[in-house]
Amino acid sequence: MLVIYFFADGACEKDLELSIDNPVFAIDASTIDMCLSLFQWTNFRSTKAGIKLHVQLDLRSAIPEFIQITTAAIHEVNILDTISYQIDSFYILDRGYVDFKRLYRIHFSKAFFVIRAKDNLNFRCVKSNKKNKASGILADQLITVLGFYASKDYPDKIRRIKFYDEEHDRVLVFLTNNFELDANEIAKLYKHRWKIELFFKWIKQNLKIKTFWGTSENAVRVQIWIAISAYIIVAIAKKRFNLKQSLYEILQVISVSVFDKMPIKDLFANQIQQNFKELNHNQLNIFE
Repeated sequence: MLVIYFFADGACEKDLELSIDNPVFAIDASTIDMCLSLFQWTNFRSTKAGIKLHVQLDLRSAIPEFIQITTAAIHEVNILDTISYQIDSFYILDRGYVDFKRLYRIHFSKAFFVIRAKDNLNFRCVKSNKKNKASGILADQLITVLGFYASKDYPDKIRRIKFYDEEHDRVLVFLTNNFELDANEIAKLYKHRWKIELFFKWIKQNLKIKTFWGTSENAVRVQIWIAISAYIIVAIAKKRFNLKQSLYEILQVISVSVFDKMPIKDLFANQIQQNFKELNHNQLNIFE
C-alpha cells in the first residue's frame, strides 16, 4: 500500500476569509469507474469495477497533503486510520466519514474536526448557546451522543450547530470538537470543502485519467500519479510566480509551449488569449 504526503513550502495563501490562521484540510474520496472486463483487479461489485482516490487537501493552497489510491471496495472512512493529524489543525469532512471512534482519534490528537451529521443522529442536549437566526444559526448546542457503541467510542461532549444555508435553501447540521470558534465560522469552514470537489473535477477533466493507456494495476497507478504530479507542479507554479490565470489556463499554455526554452514566469508575462487550444502561431496558413 503506497501512501504519499506532500509538503509545498511557500505555496500557501490566506484566501479562506476566516479569522483563524490554523491549517485547514478537507478529506474526501472520489471513485473512478472502470471496465470490469479489462480491469478485473478493480472489481468491487458483481457488475462494476473502479478505483478510489483518497485525498487530504490543504484548503489554503489547494495542494494535496495526503493521497492514497485503493480499489473502490475500500470505504473512505478507513483512510482516517492512515492520516497523521496535526495539532490545532481543522479537518473538514462530509457525513460519509461519521465514525465516532475515528473522530475521537482526531480529538485525542488535539486537532479539530468539522463534519456533517447524519439525519439519524441520536443525542442528548447538555447546553444550548444563543441562536442567531439572522445569520443562519438555528441551533448551537453542546451534546453527548447516545447509543451503546457511539457513547463508548466518543465519551466527551460534541458541539452541534444547525445552520440554514440561504444560498441553496437547505438546513445543514455540523458536529465539531471546537467550542471556541464562532458558529458562523464553523459554517464557513465547511463551505470551503467544495475546493476538494473542484480538485477531483479538475484532475478528471483536464488530466484525462478516465482513459487509461494500460490495464495492469501498475500502469493505472503510474498514470494517476503522473496526473497528480502535473496538478501539483502547476499549483505550486501559480502560487510561487503569483500567476493570475486559472490552473486550467496555466496548463493549456504550458501544453502548447512545452518545447519553448523560456522561464515559466516569462511565459505568462504577456496578455494571454482565453482559447488556448486554438493558439498556435507557428502554423502556416495554406490559404495565403
